[in-house]
Amino acid sequence: MNHGDRLYFEDLPLDKTFVTSGRTITEADLVAFAGLSGDFNSLHVDEAFAASTPFGGRIAHGLLVLSVASGLSTRLPVLHALQPALLGMTDVTCRWLAPTRIGDTVRVELTFTDAQLTRSGTRGRVTERRVVLNQDNVTVIDSQWTLLVATRPGATAG
Repeated sequence: MNHGDRLYFEDLPLDKTFVTSGRTITEADLVAFAGLSGDFNSLHVDEAFAASTPFGGRIAHGLLVLSVASGLSTRLPVLHALQPALLGMTDVTCRWLAPTRIGDTVRVELTFTDAQLTRSGTRGRVTERRVVLNQDNVTVIDSQWTLLVATRPGATAG
């Protein structure tokens, strides 16, 4: 699939998994995210405190890792091709299964798992499973995203 391709609701490849490139979570990411979000929880920003926890040191904000996963996913050619038809995101559910540490490299395995046409017939709800794995193939996040996607222009319901 090249970047010139356009995908619509009816084109989505259900049950096919797409894998992103990796991205290393850095000290700068943690500091920037703490400042942006206002989340200065000691588990993320205080090494002495975090060392005394079961984690043994600072870990990345869960929402930081989820945000990085979102960004990595948008770089996939399949999502780039879907962009003109993407009407919005309606839901995200997420489970954090393992911590992400400074220096970990994460990637996303994205699978389109379901597509349901809405009553209007001009759009549909698309469900994606996005699994975030670290460099050791440990699942750190298992999430489900629901997107609203337009059908092909001129297509009729039915």
